[in-house]
Amino acid sequence: MPYSIMLDAGHGGRDPGAVYNGRQEKTDTLALTLAIGQILQERGIDVLYTRTTDIYESPYQKAMEANEADVDFFISIHRNSFPKPNAVSGVESLVYDKSGIKLEMAENINEQLEGIGFVNLGVKARPGLVVLRRTKMPAVLVEVGFINSDTDNMLFDDNFSDIALAIAEGILDTLGINTPAVPLPDENEIPVAPLPDENEAPITPLPDENVSPVIPLPPRYTVQVGAFRNAMYAERLQQELSELDFPASITEGNGLYRVMVGVFPTLADAADMERLLRSAGYQTVIVSQ
Repeated sequence: MPYSIMLDAGHGGRDPGAVYNGRQEKTDTLALTLAIGQILQERGIDVLYTRTTDIYESPYQKAMEANEADVDFFISIHRNSFPKPNAVSGVESLVYDKSGIKLEMAENINEQLEGIGFVNLGVKARPGLVVLRRTKMPAVLVEVGFINSDTDNMLFDDNFSDIALAIAEGILDTLGINTPAVPLPDENEIPVAPLPDENEAPITPLPDENVSPVIPLPPRYTVQVGAFRNAMYAERLQQELSELDFPASITEGNGLYRVMVGVFPTLADAADMERLLRSAGYQTVIVSQ
Protein backbone atom coordinates (compact mmCIF):
# COMPACT_ATOMS: atom_id res chain seq x y z
CA MET A 1 0.00 0.00 0.00
CA PRO A 2 1.50 3.38 -1.00
CA TYR A 3 2.40 6.00 1.56
CA SER A 4 0.11 9.01 1.92
CA ILE A 5 1.38 12.51 2.70
CA MET A 6 -0.46 15.75 3.33
CA LEU A 7 1.48 18.74 2.05
CA ASP A 8 0.75 22.10 3.63
CA ALA A 9 1.60 25.36 1.90
CA GLY A 10 2.17 27.69 4.84
CA HIS A 11 -0.16 30.66 5.39
CA GLY A 12 -2.57 31.74 2.61
CA GLY A 13 -5.54 34.00 2.00
CA ARG A 14 -5.68 36.86 4.46
CA ASP A 15 -2.48 35.60 6.09
CA PRO A 16 0.47 36.43 3.79
CA GLY A 17 3.08 35.11 6.21
CA ALA A 18 6.42 36.89 6.16
CA VAL A 19 6.70 39.77 3.66
CA TYR A 20 9.83 41.36 2.20
CA ASN A 21 9.99 43.97 -0.56
CA GLY A 22 6.52 42.98 -1.73
CA ARG A 23 7.36 39.27 -1.73
CA GLN A 24 4.87 37.17 0.27
CA GLU A 25 5.63 33.89 1.97
CA LYS A 26 2.22 32.42 1.09
CA THR A 27 2.98 32.72 -2.65
CA ASP A 28 6.38 31.03 -2.45
CA THR A 29 5.10 28.21 -0.28
CA LEU A 30 2.12 27.41 -2.52
CA ALA A 31 4.20 27.23 -5.69
CA LEU A 32 6.84 25.06 -4.03
CA THR A 33 4.33 22.77 -2.32
CA LEU A 34 2.53 22.01 -5.59
CA ALA A 35 5.85 21.28 -7.32
CA ILE A 36 6.88 18.89 -4.51
CA GLY A 37 3.51 17.17 -4.68
CA GLN A 38 3.82 16.57 -8.40
CA ILE A 39 7.17 14.82 -7.92
CA LEU A 40 5.89 12.68 -5.05
CA GLN A 41 2.81 11.65 -7.02
CA GLU A 42 4.99 10.57 -9.93
CA ARG A 43 6.96 8.40 -7.49
CA GLY A 44 3.85 6.59 -6.26
CA ILE A 45 2.97 8.63 -3.16
CA ASP A 46 -0.67 9.54 -2.45
CA VAL A 47 -0.55 13.32 -1.97
CA LEU A 48 -3.18 15.52 -0.35
CA TYR A 49 -2.97 19.27 0.12
CA THR A 50 -4.28 21.60 2.80
CA ARG A 51 -4.67 24.15 0.02
CA THR A 52 -4.03 24.38 -3.70
CA THR A 53 -5.20 27.99 -4.05
CA ASP A 54 -4.81 31.22 -2.10
CA ILE A 55 -7.16 30.48 0.80
CA TYR A 56 -6.79 30.76 4.56
CA GLU A 57 -7.07 27.90 7.02
CA SER A 58 -5.91 28.05 10.61
CA PRO A 59 -3.04 25.79 11.70
CA TYR A 60 -5.55 23.87 13.82
CA GLN A 61 -7.80 23.27 10.80
CA LYS A 62 -4.82 21.99 8.81
CA ALA A 63 -3.84 19.58 11.57
CA MET A 64 -7.41 18.30 11.82
CA GLU A 65 -7.57 17.76 8.05
CA ALA A 66 -4.47 15.61 8.22
CA ASN A 67 -5.87 13.62 11.14
CA GLU A 68 -9.23 13.06 9.44
CA ALA A 69 -7.52 11.94 6.23
CA ASP A 70 -5.38 9.55 8.31
CA VAL A 71 -2.28 10.25 6.24
CA ASP A 72 1.10 8.75 7.09
CA PHE A 73 3.03 12.04 7.19
CA PHE A 74 2.40 15.79 7.36
CA ILE A 75 4.90 18.16 5.71
CA SER A 76 4.47 21.93 6.04
CA ILE A 77 6.43 24.27 3.73
CA HIS A 78 7.39 27.77 4.92
CA ARG A 79 9.89 30.59 4.37
CA ASN A 80 11.76 31.93 7.40
CA SER A 81 12.26 35.54 8.49
CA PHE A 82 14.58 37.51 10.78
CA PRO A 83 14.09 40.95 12.38
CA LYS A 84 17.03 42.40 10.42
CA PRO A 85 17.09 41.81 6.63
CA ASN A 86 20.09 39.98 5.16
CA ALA A 87 21.44 39.16 8.62
CA VAL A 88 20.73 35.40 8.52
CA SER A 89 20.36 32.86 5.74
CA GLY A 90 19.85 29.12 5.51
CA VAL A 91 17.32 26.32 5.84
CA GLU A 92 16.06 24.64 8.98
CA SER A 93 13.39 22.08 9.74
CA LEU A 94 11.17 21.96 12.82
CA VAL A 95 9.71 18.90 14.55
CA TYR A 96 7.70 18.30 17.72
CA ASP A 97 10.68 16.56 19.31
CA LYS A 98 13.97 15.28 17.99
CA SER A 99 13.16 11.59 17.79
CA GLY A 100 11.89 8.95 15.42
CA ILE A 101 11.32 8.99 11.68
CA LYS A 102 10.27 12.66 11.66
CA LEU A 103 13.75 13.65 12.81
CA GLU A 104 15.35 11.42 10.18
CA MET A 105 13.12 12.93 7.49
CA ALA A 106 13.88 16.48 8.61
CA GLU A 107 17.62 15.79 8.56
CA ASN A 108 17.41 14.21 5.11
CA ILE A 109 15.48 17.19 3.73
CA ASN A 110 18.01 19.63 5.18
CA GLU A 111 20.93 17.68 3.72
CA GLN A 112 19.33 17.66 0.29
CA LEU A 113 18.73 21.41 0.45
CA GLU A 114 22.29 21.95 1.63
CA GLY A 115 23.35 20.32 -1.63
CA ILE A 116 21.51 23.08 -3.51
CA GLY A 117 23.65 25.70 -1.76
CA PHE A 118 21.66 26.65 1.34
CA VAL A 119 23.33 26.90 4.73
CA ASN A 120 22.08 23.98 6.85
CA LEU A 121 20.87 25.44 10.16
CA GLY A 122 19.83 22.02 11.45
CA VAL A 123 16.69 20.54 12.96
CA LYS A 124 15.00 22.17 15.96
CA ALA A 125 12.29 20.94 18.34
CA ARG A 126 9.21 23.22 18.45
CA PRO A 127 6.55 21.42 20.50
CA GLY A 128 4.43 24.58 20.72
CA LEU A 129 3.61 24.77 17.00
CA VAL A 130 0.03 23.63 16.39
CA VAL A 131 0.73 21.75 13.15
CA LEU A 132 3.43 19.76 14.92
CA ARG A 133 1.62 19.30 18.23
CA ARG A 134 -1.91 18.51 17.02
CA THR A 135 -1.07 16.16 14.14
CA LYS A 136 -1.27 12.48 15.02
CA MET A 137 1.27 11.42 12.42
CA PRO A 138 4.98 12.32 12.07
CA ALA A 139 5.15 15.97 11.02
CA VAL A 140 7.94 18.19 9.70
CA LEU A 141 7.87 21.94 9.07
CA VAL A 142 10.51 23.03 6.56
CA GLU A 143 11.74 26.64 6.50
CA VAL A 144 13.10 26.95 2.95
CA GLY A 145 15.45 29.88 3.40
CA PHE A 146 14.82 33.36 4.78
CA ILE A 147 12.44 35.50 2.75
CA ASN A 148 14.28 38.65 3.86
CA SER A 149 17.64 37.28 2.72
CA ASP A 150 18.59 38.30 -0.82
CA THR A 151 20.98 35.36 -0.94
CA ASP A 152 18.27 32.84 -0.07
CA ASN A 153 15.77 34.45 -2.44
CA MET A 154 18.26 34.19 -5.30
CA LEU A 155 18.81 30.52 -4.48
CA PHE A 156 15.05 29.97 -4.26
CA ASP A 157 14.29 31.60 -7.61
CA ASP A 158 17.27 30.28 -9.58
CA ASN A 159 16.95 26.69 -8.31
CA PHE A 160 13.19 26.33 -7.81
CA SER A 161 12.82 22.95 -9.55
CA ASP A 162 15.93 21.58 -7.86
CA ILE A 163 14.60 22.69 -4.46
CA ALA A 164 11.30 20.90 -5.04
CA LEU A 165 13.18 17.77 -6.09
CA ALA A 166 15.54 18.03 -3.09
CA ILE A 167 12.67 18.13 -0.60
CA ALA A 168 10.91 15.26 -2.37
CA GLU A 169 14.12 13.22 -2.40
CA GLY A 170 14.62 13.86 1.32
CA ILE A 171 11.15 12.44 1.96
CA LEU A 172 11.59 9.49 -0.40
CA ASP A 173 15.03 8.61 0.99
CA THR A 174 13.51 8.40 4.46
CA LEU A 175 10.78 6.08 3.18
CA GLY A 176 13.29 3.92 1.34
CA ILE A 177 11.76 4.78 -2.04
CA ASN A 178 14.51 5.32 -4.56
CA THR A 179 14.53 5.53 -8.34
CA PRO A 180 15.86 2.22 -9.72
CA ALA A 181 19.25 2.60 -11.32
CA VAL A 182 19.36 2.34 -15.11
CA PRO A 183 22.30 0.15 -16.18
CA LEU A 184 24.84 2.01 -18.29
CA PRO A 185 26.15 0.40 -21.47
CA ASP A 186 29.51 -1.34 -21.29
CA GLU A 187 32.01 1.13 -22.77
CA ASN A 188 34.30 -1.75 -23.76
CA GLU A 189 31.64 -3.59 -25.70
CA ILE A 190 31.16 -2.44 -29.28
CA PRO A 191 27.83 -3.45 -30.82
CA VAL A 192 28.31 -5.48 -33.99
CA ALA A 193 25.70 -5.32 -36.72
CA PRO A 194 25.08 -8.59 -38.61
CA LEU A 195 26.58 -8.72 -42.11
CA PRO A 196 24.17 -9.19 -45.00
CA ASP A 197 24.06 -12.59 -46.72
CA GLU A 198 25.67 -12.10 -50.16
CA ASN A 199 23.65 -14.99 -51.61
CA GLU A 200 20.34 -13.64 -50.42
CA ALA A 201 18.75 -10.97 -52.57
CA PRO A 202 16.77 -8.35 -50.72
CA ILE A 203 13.04 -8.82 -51.03
CA THR A 204 10.91 -5.75 -51.50
CA PRO A 205 7.34 -6.41 -50.42
CA LEU A 206 4.68 -5.51 -52.96
CA PRO A 207 1.93 -3.17 -51.82
CA ASP A 208 -1.35 -4.79 -50.92
CA GLU A 209 -4.00 -3.29 -53.18
CA ASN A 210 -6.73 -4.17 -50.70
CA VAL A 211 -5.15 -2.32 -47.79
CA SER A 212 -5.88 1.40 -47.56
CA PRO A 213 -3.04 3.59 -46.35
CA VAL A 214 -3.30 4.59 -42.70
CA ILE A 215 -3.47 8.34 -42.27
CA PRO A 216 -2.38 9.30 -38.73
CA LEU A 217 -4.75 11.53 -36.83
CA PRO A 218 -3.41 14.89 -35.71
CA PRO A 219 -2.32 14.95 -32.04
CA ARG A 220 -4.66 16.26 -29.37
CA TYR A 221 -3.61 17.83 -26.12
CA THR A 222 -4.91 17.90 -22.57
CA VAL A 223 -3.66 19.35 -19.29
CA GLN A 224 -2.88 17.03 -16.38
CA VAL A 225 -3.45 18.56 -12.94
CA GLY A 226 -2.83 15.55 -10.70
CA ALA A 227 -2.08 11.82 -10.60
CA PHE A 228 -3.13 9.65 -7.67
CA ARG A 229 -3.13 6.00 -6.71
CA ASN A 230 -6.23 6.58 -4.61
CA ALA A 231 -9.39 7.32 -6.64
CA MET A 232 -10.87 9.34 -3.76
CA TYR A 233 -8.14 11.97 -4.02
CA ALA A 234 -8.61 12.25 -7.78
CA GLU A 235 -12.37 12.66 -7.37
CA ARG A 236 -11.82 15.35 -4.77
CA LEU A 237 -9.58 17.34 -7.11
CA GLN A 238 -11.97 16.84 -10.04
CA GLN A 239 -14.85 18.20 -7.98
CA GLU A 240 -12.75 21.18 -6.87
CA LEU A 241 -11.84 21.98 -10.49
CA SER A 242 -15.42 21.55 -11.70
CA GLU A 243 -16.63 24.01 -9.07
CA LEU A 244 -14.19 26.50 -10.61
CA ASP A 245 -15.72 25.78 -14.08
CA PHE A 246 -12.71 23.85 -15.38
CA PRO A 247 -13.77 20.87 -17.59
CA ALA A 248 -12.08 18.22 -15.46
CA SER A 249 -12.24 14.47 -15.96
CA ILE A 250 -10.47 11.39 -14.61
CA THR A 251 -8.60 8.79 -16.65
CA GLU A 252 -7.29 5.53 -15.22
CA GLY A 253 -4.21 3.65 -16.31
CA ASN A 254 -1.05 2.01 -14.97
CA GLY A 255 -2.47 2.07 -11.45
CA LEU A 256 -2.96 5.86 -11.46
CA TYR A 257 -6.04 8.06 -11.52
CA ARG A 258 -5.12 11.16 -13.52
CA VAL A 259 -7.12 14.37 -13.31
CA MET A 260 -7.21 15.99 -16.76
CA VAL A 261 -8.69 19.26 -17.96
CA GLY A 262 -10.05 19.61 -21.51
CA VAL A 263 -9.07 18.16 -24.87
CA PHE A 264 -7.55 20.66 -27.30
CA PRO A 265 -6.74 20.43 -31.03
CA THR A 266 -3.59 22.55 -30.77
CA LEU A 267 -0.74 22.97 -28.34
CA ALA A 268 -1.46 26.70 -28.17
CA ASP A 269 -5.01 26.03 -26.93
CA ALA A 270 -3.68 23.65 -24.26
CA ALA A 271 -1.08 26.22 -23.22
CA ASP A 272 -3.84 28.84 -22.76
CA MET A 273 -5.69 26.47 -20.41
CA GLU A 274 -2.47 25.64 -18.59
CA ARG A 275 -1.88 29.33 -17.92
CA LEU A 276 -5.39 29.66 -16.46
CA LEU A 277 -4.85 26.65 -14.20
CA ARG A 278 -1.45 27.86 -13.03
CA SER A 279 -2.85 31.30 -12.27
CA ALA A 280 -5.46 29.52 -10.14
CA GLY A 281 -2.67 27.84 -8.19
CA TYR A 282 -2.49 24.40 -9.78
CA GLN A 283 0.62 22.50 -10.86
CA THR A 284 0.13 21.34 -14.45
CA VAL A 285 1.62 19.27 -17.25
CA ILE A 286 0.50 19.36 -20.91
CA VAL A 287 0.00 15.84 -22.29
CA SER A 288 -0.24 14.81 -25.95
CA GLN A 289 -2.88 12.17 -26.68
